[in-house]
Amino acid sequence: MKHRIIVLGAGYTGAVAAGRLARRLRREDVDITLVTAEPDFVERVRLHQLAVGQELRPRPFSQMFAGTGVELRLATVTGLDVDRGTVAVVDANGAEELEYDSLVYALGSGWNTQGVPGTAEHAHEIAGRPGALRLRERLAGLDAGQHVVVIGGGLTGLEAATEIAESRPDLDVALAARGGLGDTLSPKGRQHLWKVFDKLGITVHEHTAVTGVEADHVTTADGTSVPAAVTVWTAGFAVHPIAKATALEVSDTGRIVVDGAMRSVSHPDVYAIGDAALVKGPGGKPLRMSCASGLPTAWQAADSIAAGLTGGKLPDTPLRYFNQCISLGRREGLIQYVTADDRAVRSALTGRLAAFYKELVCKGAAWGVANPTFGLPTRRRPVVRDRAPAAEPLAESA
Repeated sequence: MKHRIIVLGAGYTGAVAAGRLARRLRREDVDITLVTAEPDFVERVRLHQLAVGQELRPRPFSQMFAGTGVELRLATVTGLDVDRGTVAVVDANGAEELEYDSLVYALGSGWNTQGVPGTAEHAHEIAGRPGALRLRERLAGLDAGQHVVVIGGGLTGLEAATEIAESRPDLDVALAARGGLGDTLSPKGRQHLWKVFDKLGITVHEHTAVTGVEADHVTTADGTSVPAAVTVWTAGFAVHPIAKATALEVSDTGRIVVDGAMRSVSHPDVYAIGDAALVKGPGGKPLRMSCASGLPTAWQAADSIAAGLTGGKLPDTPLRYFNQCISLGRREGLIQYVTADDRAVRSALTGRLAAFYKELVCKGAAWGVANPTFGLPTRRRPVVRDRAPAAEPLAESA
């Protein structure tokens, strides 16, 4: 019988893992199924662009995986039984249960309301394409002078606020951050960030916690009411809830605890990658949820599965950071160079050159998804029958 591999989720990590597995393993030995609710790849790092009316290039999975041997299954994952080795899905034909021998869990994350009253009812999010399209429609209907408030001072919030302000200079755009604006950046990075925000006319509410969201305003911890015809919530991400409802060992936030091979420490036939996985990077620090973190975990998981099945050498993909790439509209950018464990150093690239650099990074990430087998050896090793995936972890478990 063929070894059955199911990949759940086709974001950056799931799509790359599926393609890489197809390149590493022979079709006569394995069945690889990619389960996704979306027929097209979603460039999540560009959803702030989609929200302001820019068109993104369509990338159908049917074309991306044509001829690779990966079976595309358009369905929504509704349940997972890791003790029985089954996945429950629902598609246009109804409910079904899929069986696996190895599972790659890449369901990613969505927006996190942090339990703030009114957020789910009144705020907009850009963690997924449906949310970005709803925000796009709402922004298009705003009259000049109306207020837009972006909640969250992380990279997503910075990109959303600047994109909206640049595309709609007639609106009054503000950003509320719990800390200082760009307080994790270098002095040079913060200085440039303030320069761009001033140029775009964005009001900044630093050290401000939002405690309530209404249809026309947000309320802060000190009782201040900030007018907001539109509130955009970017204050963190929450992982898909399915893993927490299983027997998998997860963190208190629902991320699957894995070893250095990206394998679940409680269920060795399950591999978790991207935002769904709790992965330790340099210094034992958990990797942040990002495309920069996710892609190396996808490579590691795919190569670990292939090595375990074929008797090959276990991989050891470096899990470290080099920079933080931030777009500040279409004409400005900020590339903050960082240590391996993601702490800012003095050096930073700014301005139009940084914007160009960030654009290359986005295009490169999308190209990598569309061409997940590029650069890998074309010679596929045969599966060693009755061989379990590698039993020794590559690093200390998360």
